Amino acid sequence: MTESVAHSPFNCILLTGAAGGLGKVLRESLRPYARTLRLSDIAEMAPSDGPHEEVRVCDLADKNAVDQLVEGVDAIVHFGGVSTEHAFEDILGPNICGVYHIYEAARRHGVKRVIFASSNHVIGFYRQDQTLDAAAVKRPDSYYGLSKSYGEDMASFYFDRYGIETVSIRIGSSFPEAQNRRMLSSWLSYDDLTQLIERGLFTPNVGHTVVYGASNNRTVWWDNRLASHLDYQPKDSSEQFRAKVEAQPAPAADDPAMVYQGGAFVAAGPFGDD
Repeated sequence: MTESVAHSPFNCILLTGAAGGLGKVLRESLRPYARTLRLSDIAEMAPSDGPHEEVRVCDLADKNAVDQLVEGVDAIVHFGGVSTEHAFEDILGPNICGVYHIYEAARRHGVKRVIFASSNHVIGFYRQDQTLDAAAVKRPDSYYGLSKSYGEDMASFYFDRYGIETVSIRIGSSFPEAQNRRMLSSWLSYDDLTQLIERGLFTPNVGHTVVYGASNNRTVWWDNRLASHLDYQPKDSSEQFRAKVEAQPAPAADDPAMVYQGGAFVAAGPFGDD
């Protein structure tokens, strides 16, 4: 056990969605913040890497399974669920029922701190020439965005009713590099994402805080002044990718990826029509 783990205030942190793209990154970067990192997903994961990890398969739509998953946990980093746009029926179990099951289990087991992976798609129908803070009225762009909006409301309710504190991170585009023009504004590096989670775990008295997850990019759509108490100071920038991105053919001016903050999500679906 490293010295940083030995002096961590958390005995056990639960990371849901640990088999996903960001979950695999966080499995490594969150290790210093707890003596034990409990990893959960419905998908197959690599086995435990020593006594500092626990690996558990769990379907977020199964209330009893989630309750057992949360027992003995000090904090929850909730990244589980469907991460792209799908039919509502596909979103319902993992994203909507799942977030309710997480908060109910937190209430039952006395967990007082949650980091919720929300999304920029909560406000995706705003245009890219608008700058938003956390007080902006939500304008979800998709069923996925609706599920994240619901999760934020769940977090607010469970703080007001039960005192469970949450930092909801409206994640922009967290990938190894910015892949297109939209991501020059929405890109969030893995290191900056980890910093945001660290600030969310250890900052006192966060209540329910909404923070936009973007790096220190040149063009910005989001103002984090209402989350200044987190002291989030992004270190990375999408500028290193600008020349490569701008060498790509430019989309049409009326392409949703060039108009709306949510990009292509505003035009996905409908699903299931004949």
